[in-house]
Amino acid sequence: MILTIMAAVAALCSLIPAQLFFRNLRRYRTPPIPSAPLPAVSVLIPARNEEGAIGGAVVAALESAEATGLEIEVVVLDDGSTDRTAVIVAQIAARDPRVRLALAPALPAGWCGKQHACAVLAGLARFPVLVFQDADVRFLPGGLARAAGFLQTSGAGLVSGVPRQETVTFLERLLIPLIQFVLLGFLPMGWMRRSRHPSYGAGCGQLFVARRDAYEQAGGHAAIPGSLHDGLDLPRAFRRAGLGTDLFDATAVACCRMYHGAGEVWRGLAKNAVAGVAAPGKIVPVTVLLLAGQVLPPLLLVVALAGNPGFRSPAFLFLSALATAAAWLPRLAAVRRFRQPLDSALLHPLGILVFLALQFHALGRHLLGLPAGWKDRTYSTKKLSLTPP
Repeated sequence: MILTIMAAVAALCSLIPAQLFFRNLRRYRTPPIPSAPLPAVSVLIPARNEEGAIGGAVVAALESAEATGLEIEVVVLDDGSTDRTAVIVAQIAARDPRVRLALAPALPAGWCGKQHACAVLAGLARFPVLVFQDADVRFLPGGLARAAGFLQTSGAGLVSGVPRQETVTFLERLLIPLIQFVLLGFLPMGWMRRSRHPSYGAGCGQLFVARRDAYEQAGGHAAIPGSLHDGLDLPRAFRRAGLGTDLFDATAVACCRMYHGAGEVWRGLAKNAVAGVAAPGKIVPVTVLLLAGQVLPPLLLVVALAGNPGFRSPAFLFLSALATAAAWLPRLAAVRRFRQPLDSALLHPLGILVFLALQFHALGRHLLGLPAGWKDRTYSTKKLSLTPP
């Protein structure tokens, strides 16, 4: 009886995100390349010690625009780099007038480096559509037009999408693909599009597209100066200003290798975890839901199939199998839809366990007052801009 109840709870906790994932999958679409002319676009790239990526990012943006005849400028803000980032951009700008290099002013107190760089870039932009991209994002041919076209048709002030994630090392492959699972499995996109409540605000910090007038109305990045999680905080700032935000599938729009190696993965995901899943009031219910719905089902199924014959009641076996299928089907669907590695999906329960360990690690550092570090800068997690939902 106890095992059957556990299997019923596991089935419920796995079916809820699974059904939401597949409902959202129908709403989370790749925008088409628009046939009508689009407003000119300013591509804005903050860069700090990005010599390995910045050249490819700038050239990819230019080529993406050329594929559809989109008018663009690319503005790169060198934020105190000590490598060849500025030299590489200056060389491209010397042969292409659409590219500009600017140098970041000193970082003001209370600001995160990225938010300050993006705020400065917005002030340098000349065109009515602002595209904020990380230096490791590369637009695919026609991708810029797809993203700008979605902004125009959505009616939102800010839109975002998760680029196709390139993963190489084990921890990259294990954890990075969980981005789409968490996004589509726990955010009701139908309600998100009907409501402007800040709690439905979500995005991917790698890629944002905004109308300039909406950006200014929302206060832009100046509204979230200390945030280490602009993927949540920037959409919520727009929503607090009464503006809509939306999401699109950016798999065919851009690609990105977010982190290189286990150390970067751990530090990069941990630095903003407290603003998301690892928030003190959220981490316990999320942990229970993920453990019960994503880790427990295969364990119960093993017991049902290989355990004592007395445990093999039809109800227990059925519920265990149902919960296991509901846990794995979204990940297997994501392999095809988002071009994710199959081994990540097959190791889904392990990925969830490591993901939760990372969240508790980040929360522990936050409670101890230990700083978060990124790009040779440190930020007090006690001063993070944890915006209200």
